Amino acid sequence: MKILGISSFYHDSAAAITVDGEILAAAQEERFTRIKHDANFPTNAVKYCLDHTGYSIDQLDAVVFYDKPLLKFERLLETYYGFAPKGLASFIKAIPVWLREKMFLKRIIKEELGKIEAFDRRKLKMLFPEHHLSHAASAYYPSGFDNAAIITLDGVGEWATASICKANGKDITIEKELKFPHSLGLLYSAFTYFLGFRVNSGEYKLMGLAPYGRSGHADIKKYEEIIKSELIHIYDDGSIWLNQKYFNYSTGLRMVNDKKWSKLFGIDKREPESDLEQQHCDLGLAIQNVTEEIVIKMAKHAKELTGSTNLCMAGGVALNCVANGKLLNEKIFENIFIQPAAGDAGGALGAALAAEHIYFGKALKKSDSDRLNGSYLGPEYNEQDVLKIIRKYEAEATKYSNDQLYNKVAEILADGNAVGWFQGRMEFGPRALGGRSILGDPRNEEMQKKLNLKIKYRESFRPFAPSVLKEDVQDYFKLEGESPYMLLVQEIVDNRKEPIPADYHSLGMKEKLYTKRSDIPSVTHVDFSGRIQTVDKRTNPQYWQLINAFKELTGYALVVNTSFNVRGEPIVCTPEDAYRCFMRTEMDYLVINNYVFNKRNQPEWLEKDNWQNDYKLD
Repeated sequence: MKILGISSFYHDSAAAITVDGEILAAAQEERFTRIKHDANFPTNAVKYCLDHTGYSIDQLDAVVFYDKPLLKFERLLETYYGFAPKGLASFIKAIPVWLREKMFLKRIIKEELGKIEAFDRRKLKMLFPEHHLSHAASAYYPSGFDNAAIITLDGVGEWATASICKANGKDITIEKELKFPHSLGLLYSAFTYFLGFRVNSGEYKLMGLAPYGRSGHADIKKYEEIIKSELIHIYDDGSIWLNQKYFNYSTGLRMVNDKKWSKLFGIDKREPESDLEQQHCDLGLAIQNVTEEIVIKMAKHAKELTGSTNLCMAGGVALNCVANGKLLNEKIFENIFIQPAAGDAGGALGAALAAEHIYFGKALKKSDSDRLNGSYLGPEYNEQDVLKIIRKYEAEATKYSNDQLYNKVAEILADGNAVGWFQGRMEFGPRALGGRSILGDPRNEEMQKKLNLKIKYRESFRPFAPSVLKEDVQDYFKLEGESPYMLLVQEIVDNRKEPIPADYHSLGMKEKLYTKRSDIPSVTHVDFSGRIQTVDKRTNPQYWQLINAFKELTGYALVVNTSFNVRGEPIVCTPEDAYRCFMRTEMDYLVINNYVFNKRNQPEWLEKDNWQNDYKLD
């Protein structure tokens, strides 16, 4: 059974291909087009999936789109009708697009596939599972479990904004759904907007900002009380009701009514790129706390409904790794699996797997581990591809054997250098997991600042993740189990913490940021936490061997890991993408396969500042 899954036309378009339940390839379109969150039909991702497997479109048993467009159109019409006469401007903008394009997706998809290669359009089977079923399938079927509770949380699919499902064997049953306009994802996005970040892009910034809030301070409690009394009602089962008087997303062109929110919270909407003040941090912590409360209540109810000891999670809210860490610590479930491509991109994979197991009825095999292969499902490049870049740019590089390479790069990292690390297959999902990463020494007090300001060109407050050897994680973090996909935040162990000033919690953002908190300062956030990636020798032997070499050299079994890109740019895909990013920034070294590039030895780069014109700030 050969199935191609597609997500497209909203944000984070992607394609994935499965064969008899095995996930062979998956990638986001943005990686190929270099347009972040690209929503266009995933032509390049589809080409990659077909090329990687060798199949033609005529050989596919089905092409599956990740939601039901007509059901979504129904929701739009009913929403506009329900809020009329409000929403006229939004209606005039949205409806013609639907009538011209999205109402006829089956035809459009066939036309787009026809641009890739000729095929018999009459024989092509096309399927359209519901959006939240695609999310649920993307988490459960690869999890390795043979039964589970499944929680999906996002902005909105067709009607559903959250769901609890029960999975047993190959079957998934929807137990409960929360319907639009009441949505935890949209609530969090509303605060993302009000605090000056971009919706559907900056939610993770809000999550990183929240720890700068003054935990326990009266202002936090005040903001939480306002949220719960005016904006939202939270029920015991984790479902919510949102007061639409304060929101515009149903029919407007903005998330919220700025004036009403300013009056409600006593602060103005923050303009993008303006200074962050303590009140912004405090409000960020308040909505993060409310989000965690909702997620934990929903998880408890999911346990009651299903009786399973396993939990799977997907949807954009499942990328809130702080909430995930709090949920793990509640010990409601024995095992938790979170889809690394939890957003719409992962819907492509879920759509294919839903068709495989639900529509075609293929039995699910139990597995001792997840089926995602570390999420390394994208393209990889060989030595000839590297040599092309060396010749094209007249670059200088030194080739090392494997044993030499890991020791050499460990030494480079220990000397305080930032290293672009490009190895093997590209990751599927928003996290760089050691395939397309920028690395640094976690002991270096200046590394966090250097990576943010001189390489990523992004806000200084944002934290970096530690990649730690799986077998050594408990020497550094209070984590039981593993976190292969960088989706769990946990506190560092007490014996690594440094004493902090008595007035630490009342310090300003920069003072707090640059206070040394541990012996691994570049991966210790201001609340003593880290967003952990545990590295397994089986799924990424090259990355494991590099970190192990760093451990043998320094005694520390972890490195700083951030995605290989600048702000506003998708993660690099090809060796050429990597070399251009390397030369445009103040990165010190680049490693592609077994080749090491030293910045000091490269020819002058005449396009050094052009990245600022190429990529919109996210």
